[in-house]
Amino acid sequence: MWRKQALSLFILLIISTTSFLKAQTMQNEHITSKQECFILISSFTANGDTDKLKHAIIKALEAGLSINEIKETMIQLYAYTGFPRSLNALGTLKNILDEREKQGIKDVVGKEASPIPTNFNKDEYGARVRANFLGQKEIPSPSGYQLFAPTIDTFLKEHLFADIFVRDILNHQTRELITISALASMIGTESQLQAHLGICLNVGWCKEQLEAFTVVLEKEVGIKETQSARNVLTLMLKNRK
Repeated sequence: MWRKQALSLFILLIISTTSFLKAQTMQNEHITSKQECFILISSFTANGDTDKLKHAIIKALEAGLSINEIKETMIQLYAYTGFPRSLNALGTLKNILDEREKQGIKDVVGKEASPIPTNFNKDEYGARVRANFLGQKEIPSPSGYQLFAPTIDTFLKEHLFADIFVRDILNHQTRELITISALASMIGTESQLQAHLGICLNVGWCKEQLEAFTVVLEKEVGIKETQSARNVLTLMLKNRK
């Protein structure tokens, strides 16, 4: 029985990393209104701008994002922005929902994450997700920081890329959009942003969509963040060629 459950999870992983391709052919270089909401919520959670986060949350709810999709965004972001930013964002969301409920507004709760088998191999699943993200067919031998600090490598594989990324409230393409939005809105994370922009291409985003992502940053977040993101994107694309 457990083997069937494990197989189902790996099939889910394959579907999650490829399902966006069909939608991408329809979207081309565009960022949808819902995707823009993920960008804004992630950016303002990361930089701690609570006032703008409030507007982004309301915009997201009115654009059709479910409560659980917004929650899941903020839950994932603790791995990149820390618990304080994530908890502040969740508190802001709760206050907005309480106020909207008093006004008689019923927002869509959305689906819950599917249950995970009790014998789920987090190390194996997380290592495979990371390899897929990096465009690697085989899981490589540990190197660099993985050898220097194996504990954090375990946390990355078993917690971030397994415990969090296996939750199917959001697909992997959306989770990477959330990640680059947060990294672009923080200071000193250019190296990580470059890596994750490359991952975006590996999981189904196209160059034009990443450029459109920077347009959203310019319009809604800030010129400084936009210029930095564009510089990193240019460098990533140059190195990728």
